[in-house]
This record gives sequence, structure tokens and C-alpha cells, in this order.
Amino acid sequence: HVQLVESGGGLVQPGGSLNLSCTTSGYTWSAYCLGWFRQVPGKEREGVAIVDSDGTTRYIDSVKGRFTISQDSAKAWLYLRMDSLALEDTAMYYCAADSVVLPGRELEASEYSYRGQGTQVTVS
Repeated sequence: HVQLVESGGGLVQPGGSLNLSCTTSGYTWSAYCLGWFRQVPGKEREGVAIVDSDGTTRYIDSVKGRFTISQDSAKAWLYLRMDSLALEDTAMYYCAADSVVLPGRELEASEYSYRGQGTQVTVS
């Protein structure tokens, strides 16, 4: 039973930083993708960053150079370091996981079967 629980969201001023965390448990996949996604009301969920079991990372263009995704050595935690936050980064942020993600679709939310409840990030 895969469980994902996010934490670390909050209110931050433009230009500030936040660290999101996601505890991951219940999976025994040798190959996987873990990712951070975000959603604002009325819009589709957007892929922000992913890391796969080989350590390869991918980011959407709007966060490159500002956000960093990482995983701890025990692979029990997924992190998203967010710097230089902007108003448009305001959203509910979710972590997601799956063992099979089609190449080239790693930032597509529909590829992931498991996600957490989300943590709100507000930049204002």
C-alpha cells in the first residue's frame, strides 16, 4: 500500500524560499518515478519536477534554476527545494509516484497512480 504524505507548505513573500517534503512508503519497486505536481483551482494539474530510480531529474521550464528535487539516501523522503518564489508558483503541491511511466511523459500527472493529499504554497 503506497502512501505519500506532503509537508512544508506555507505563506512566503515573493523571492523567498520553501522546502517541501514528502514521506514515501509502501513501495518496493526497483524502477520508479517520483514527482512533484501542482494545481490551482480551475486549471489542470501541472508537473513541476521528477526524479527517477536512476537519479535522472526533469523540470518544467518555469522552475529550472529555481527548484531542486531530491531524494534521501534511504529513498524514504522526497524533497522539493523552492527558491526565488514568484506569485505564479502559488498552488497546491502534490507528490506522486509510480513504477511505470512512459518515457517522455514523466511530467504528465496522468502517468502516476499514487499521490498524496497535497500541501498549499502561497506566494504573496
